[in-house]
Amino acid sequence: MAASLTALSLTASGCVVVHGEREVLPGATEDEAAKALQDFTSAYNKADKSYDSSLDADHVTGPLADIDEARLKAGRVNNPGGNPNHSPLEFSDVEYTIPKKAGWPRWFLANAKANRGGDARWLLVFTRDGLADRWEVSYLTLVAPDKMPEFKKDKDGWAEALPVDSAEFVMNPGELGKNYVTYLQQGGDGFASGAHTSVWRQEREKDKERPGLVTQYIDEPLTDGDYAPVALRTADGDALVFFTTHHYEKQTAAAGTSVPTPGADVEALTTGEIKQSLTMEFVSNQVALDPKKASGPQEVTVLGRIQGLTSAKGE
Repeated sequence: MAASLTALSLTASGCVVVHGEREVLPGATEDEAAKALQDFTSAYNKADKSYDSSLDADHVTGPLADIDEARLKAGRVNNPGGNPNHSPLEFSDVEYTIPKKAGWPRWFLANAKANRGGDARWLLVFTRDGLADRWEVSYLTLVAPDKMPEFKKDKDGWAEALPVDSAEFVMNPGELGKNYVTYLQQGGDGFASGAHTSVWRQEREKDKERPGLVTQYIDEPLTDGDYAPVALRTADGDALVFFTTHHYEKQTAAAGTSVPTPGADVEALTTGEIKQSLTMEFVSNQVALDPKKASGPQEVTVLGRIQGLTSAKGE
């Protein structure tokens, strides 16, 4: 996503022309943000009802696009007539956090309660590359209400977007993905214990070797373009960071045995014939609290993570 080099024209009680690549401006008005959420929800529900990814392809990007497209593809293979269990997604109690920043892309955060997921707050990051572009959701994660931080805002209510190369935090926000996959592979310090860190590592370690089956893991960060991390400053001075990772999981059966039969959704996304091995590819998007240096516990806390299978290959 290259920064726009053209003039940006905005209307606010008249026509004001500014240079979008230099001026620090709010990413959207709250009305525009509300309309973007409404449009996304409508498109998402249409796609989910018919299992047709073309119906919301213009409203998703980055990690969510990968996860959503694969989910809908698998659903359509198994239910060509559409989703028999479709229930429209609805949002309520929506809070918009809109940062001021220079250049494109611009983005904002919608924090809402939904009619699914229990009490969890749904966090949706909307982004666009230019004034004429449609708002698209790149990140979608769920976070427990008591884990949600407050955000720093100026006198007009605008939030602060952080440069991902900032060195004022325990980890540079732009390096969270790289550090996270290193932690998953090797362990060590830097990340607080929890479901998406220590517990996930324990589960993977447990599954590495089972009778007749070996599982290998490859992890890598995704940091470019629509997968780039974004960060907001919290009221405490910390950074709330959204970032993406890419994972492979290969199951290999011993001679004379076979890989466990995968579920219908995995089979729907699998190419090749599953004989002795199955390699599954996942995209995962995370949201983490990255503390300011010397401001308390010096560990990054992963607050939420949504991972989706995007493809699989049998051999």
